[in-house]
This record gives sequence, structure tokens and C-alpha cells, in this order.
Amino acid sequence: MRNAFYVLSLSLGLSFISLTSFAQNKPILNHIALYVTDLKTSTHFYQHVIGLDTIPEPFHDGHHTWFSIGAHGHLHVISGATAKTTHEKNTHLCFSVPSINDFVANLKKNGIEYENWAGEKNTVTKRVDGIQQLYFRDPDGYWIEINDDNK
Repeated sequence: MRNAFYVLSLSLGLSFISLTSFAQNKPILNHIALYVTDLKTSTHFYQHVIGLDTIPEPFHDGHHTWFSIGAHGHLHVISGATAKTTHEKNTHLCFSVPSINDFVANLKKNGIEYENWAGEKNTVTKRVDGIQQLYFRDPDGYWIEINDDNK
């Protein structure tokens, strides 16, 4: 009986190690890059409206700003676009915040219009799972979703 327990314990331990190793071999998101028309404007937007922290970037050429977006992810904002382009709302970046109301106050303070998924101005969507979300565009027209899914 004791041997059976030992074999079972060893098998479960090895299975856990194997599953952990498998999970660690999965790709992880490294960065998202946005091509923008005005680096200074976009940097200010992502720092002060979205609230992201800048991180060092290796180029030091005045054409890049990098932001931290999670444990291992970065947002690379790169200047050089000659014109703003049209983007569909279905293609968007999403950031979760602790309080939609506080974020809305920040949007209003910065004069940024927002809408719900249906496009109703100054309205927040409440999903079927209770998560609140809103949408707006960055200075180059890229869609941003903000939600309160901080689980």
C-alpha cells in the first residue's frame, strides 16, 4: 500500500512538472507596435490619458517610445506615419482599469469623447458578464477599449 501511494505521488508530481514545463514553452506576447504621425502627441496620450509607464527603448533616435503593458508586454509607439488611417472598432487595444468612473473623469478632463460598443456617445456598455466597457480613439485613430475586468 505504501509503495502504491509513493508511485501515485511521484506520478502526480511528474505530471505537474510536465504540465508546467509545457505551459512555459507557449509563446507569450512581447509587444504591440503602433505607427503614429506625431510621437510627442501619442506619447503624452498613452502616458497621461491611458496612464502607462514608459520603459527604456534601445534606439534613442527620437522615433520610438516604449511603454510597459503588463508583466512581459510592451507597447511600441513609432513615429513616421504620414497620415492617419481608418480602423475598425473590432481591431482595438484593451486596457483594464480599477474604476470606469474614474477613467471617464480623466477622459472628460482631457476632452476625449468616448462611446459604447453600439456607438452611443458618452455611454458605457455593460456586458452580459457584468464587465463595463467603453471605447474611444487615440490621436491616430486607433481604437482603445477600457474595461473594469481586473480579476
